Amino acid sequence: MKKLLLLLMLTLPIVVLSQTLKVGDGIQVVHFNAGWNSAADVKWVNDLEHCKIKKCDIATDTEAQSKYEIVVVPTIIIFEDGEEVKRYQADISFAIKATLEEVQEKINEIYGDDF
Repeated sequence: MKKLLLLLMLTLPIVVLSQTLKVGDGIQVVHFNAGWNSAADVKWVNDLEHCKIKKCDIATDTEAQSKYEIVVVPTIIIFEDGEEVKRYQADISFAIKATLEEVQEKINEIYGDDF
């Protein structure tokens, strides 16, 4: 039993660290940031409607950082059925200039196209 617990304790961090962001069907908004930049989190991202919202810490998910070419944080990307539709990136001060209204307008545009 002790050996089993030891094995689980050793392999669990590998499983957790190897998980990467999955973008699926529908409209999804992904908020990319890093733990060291948490002061610049986009607080209003959870207020977006008509979409699924995911957050990705690029400091721990380096595979997602590379795959989605995240060069500055925070970055917000709108996906439709797994394809990037629109990207909003922070400026040199690590602050994002996009507003809730601007991002929601783009989501509504995509959402309306689905009908």
